[in-house]
Amino acid sequence: MGRRIKLTAEEKKVLILECLAGRLRMREAARRAGVGHSTMHFWISRYRSEGRVALAEDGNQSKRYYSPEVRQKAVEENLLDRDFHADRPNEKWLTDVTEFRYYVGPSVRKFYLSAILDLCDRRIVAFALRDTNDNVLVHGTLDRAIAANPDAHPLFHSDRGFQYTTRIFHDRLVAAGMTQSMSRVGKCIDNGPMEGFWGILKRERYYGRRFTSREALVQMICGYIAYYNPSRLQRHLGVHTPLEVHALYAA
Repeated sequence: MGRRIKLTAEEKKVLILECLAGRLRMREAARRAGVGHSTMHFWISRYRSEGRVALAEDGNQSKRYYSPEVRQKAVEENLLDRDFHADRPNEKWLTDVTEFRYYVGPSVRKFYLSAILDLCDRRIVAFALRDTNDNVLVHGTLDRAIAANPDAHPLFHSDRGFQYTTRIFHDRLVAAGMTQSMSRVGKCIDNGPMEGFWGILKRERYYGRRFTSREALVQMICGYIAYYNPSRLQRHLGVHTPLEVHALYAA
């Protein structure tokens, strides 16, 4: 296997959850992690019984590594090519992560929102919130999108953030029947509608306000998305809401 790279707790969790969900065979997960089948079985069994604490390092059983193949970047071409029109829902999805801040006394804390937007009806397909911007955040968003739209096989576009260029994330998209596309380096406009949604959310609910608790920030974000999909009119949609347009296509 050559030089090994240390397996982080978050990367270990992704492989374990893939196995538990039936999307990845245990032997394949072990191969990607660069460990034996028995070690992978041990990780999965311990995670089932102990949860997240089982991901902590604990001697020889947990000090395993990813092979270089797993850490290799999966950078894709810009297949979307700024064609922001879609003829039907679930044809093209965009995704990104944005940062928020809140205050605990004088201390500033960061908080992250990951979301997937449908280019046809501009609805938020799925979203996830987390205190850290990491692989777990984007994998969780993808999990929710797939669960809500099991028959969707869209073009899946993102920037070249580290979460989207992992081989594991790429393989998950392929397994779900999706085609991956990525913005060019330094070209935010390649993911323009997604950036536009961040702007709408922050202008209407975030800028000019000072959030003094994590709970208040979570409530604002969840409340806005609950309002946006069924209630926010958009000129781009002929002065309809995302869910109105979605319903028209479904009919």
